[in-house]
Amino acid sequence: MIKTNDLRTGAFLIAAAAVIIWSCNNGSSAKVPVPMPADKPLLPRADTSAIPAGKYGEMVRYGRALMMNTAYYIGPEGVSGKYLGNRMNCTNCHQDGGTKPFSFNLMLSHAQYPQYRAREGKVLTLAERVNNCVTRPHNGKPLPLDSKEMVAFLSYFRWINSFVAQDRSYKGGHNLDITFPAGAASPERGKALYQQHCARCHGPEGAGQAAGLTYVYPPLWGPYGYQPGSSMHRVIKQAQWLKANMPYDKATWEKPFLTDEEALDIAAYVNDDSIHPRPDVKNYDYPYKEEKAIDYDKGPFADTFSAQQHKYGPFQPIIRYWENKGLKAVY
Repeated sequence: MIKTNDLRTGAFLIAAAAVIIWSCNNGSSAKVPVPMPADKPLLPRADTSAIPAGKYGEMVRYGRALMMNTAYYIGPEGVSGKYLGNRMNCTNCHQDGGTKPFSFNLMLSHAQYPQYRAREGKVLTLAERVNNCVTRPHNGKPLPLDSKEMVAFLSYFRWINSFVAQDRSYKGGHNLDITFPAGAASPERGKALYQQHCARCHGPEGAGQAAGLTYVYPPLWGPYGYQPGSSMHRVIKQAQWLKANMPYDKATWEKPFLTDEEALDIAAYVNDDSIHPRPDVKNYDYPYKEEKAIDYDKGPFADTFSAQQHKYGPFQPIIRYWENKGLKAVY
């Protein structure tokens, strides 16, 4: 499942997210987000051999190293500082250092910020967004905005953005679409699927496989997992990512291994807080309930649906409710 390639090539940063507008059909399922036209090119990969020389190039290289081996540098025993509360790496979720399409891709992040973020209810800079990932999925403390590490992250994001034509639209910047089944996602079905497809890497208890200062495969829950409020803690958001990327040795975005329903069920099991403990959440976010993602399960809500349904679905009734109110359903 979620793989850190190794200490040299790694795998996390939970993520630059954008507000996604829903689409709904008249049958038994709804697709999200609106499918991209087939003529849009795939986001390119960054050519690491093209990193420039000089001081700026040094910061780009360090920024990439931080993405790939975050825990080594700024983890609980980090050689450059102790900022993370766990030993996961940014590239666990932003695979290939944020350059893999449909994997919480970061190629466009430098051009997209400052950006309004509904989770915080304000406009964030890219540096603030980096610290959101440091504090939530990494359960840590913010990097100083003028630190070498923050400057390196931002230099790296600027450099990978240079491979993208600013006047073109691309596919791969968001995670894959999924089709919602008529029923709710099932942690019970997800448990069986997890044992079948995920436990071989992440362990039957979700503890991952440690390797020195980090993990070969990171934990999916427990005291060293990501916090509630992280993007991966939302069932829809995680399922979209799983579809394109997991199991890591079987799935590609062109040819997913899991069905949409299976991805939702696994995400439901991994994120079932009644059986899987997590670090204490510090902020439940979304100060404006009408902007809250529909798969965020902490109230208050701008609709009539329960926290249980917001977490697991079925999601179609929620989408239809928002449509009838003339509101955007986001996830």
